[in-house]
Amino acid sequence: MIRNNIHILVVDDEEDLCEILKFNLESEGFQVDTVNSAEEAMQTRLDKYQLFLLDVMMKGMSGYRLADEIRKRRKLDAPIFFITAKNTENDKLTGFSVGADDFITKPFSIKEVVARIKAVVRRSAVAVDQPGEPTSVSIAGIELNLDKKRLTVDSVKEDLTPIEFQILQLLMKNPGRIFGREQFLDSIWRDVNVTDRTVDVHITRIRKKLGKYGKYLVTRKGYGYCFEIE
Repeated sequence: MIRNNIHILVVDDEEDLCEILKFNLESEGFQVDTVNSAEEAMQTRLDKYQLFLLDVMMKGMSGYRLADEIRKRRKLDAPIFFITAKNTENDKLTGFSVGADDFITKPFSIKEVVARIKAVVRRSAVAVDQPGEPTSVSIAGIELNLDKKRLTVDSVKEDLTPIEFQILQLLMKNPGRIFGREQFLDSIWRDVNVTDRTVDVHITRIRKKLGKYGKYLVTRKGYGYCFEIE
């Protein structure tokens, strides 16, 4: 059982499903709140949650729109999982484009949900630095603080999702080294079933956040991506 202060918000219009998720996640040591609509979620203090489980298709506001609100308006970088019966590649790319970290397809195994959440929590946790290990990586006007999980571009803070942070950290800590899409999938997504295009979507979003320095995130056609200063 995880002993932590991870507070999860479940947003789904199926009340029975919310109760099942709440019971099982609380049994694993998480704190869990549930609401049955995106509109209801908007009335809560979203910044107190460390992870979100969002249904995609709900009456009124969709899970995609709620995720967009969490990422772009509230500027929150907590992991977002979509719970959905929609599992086409385009559905997943839409979800990743608004900041999703994972997809859970209905019907699903509760054990799988718990395992995926635990994996993301472990990856998102702030690591304890080893003696002598740098706490930030700086290139040109870009600084990636590894301790605070924070990106600043010309001293302006830019919010990164946990997956965006991991991709940028991998590239900036290894300038000039080319990483293929499969390497990103193996090291970051691991057992999550996503396609190569998912990597491309995240790279595009990172480039945009880097502003004028986005040109340093170079595409090596046929090979992958690298972080390279001209």
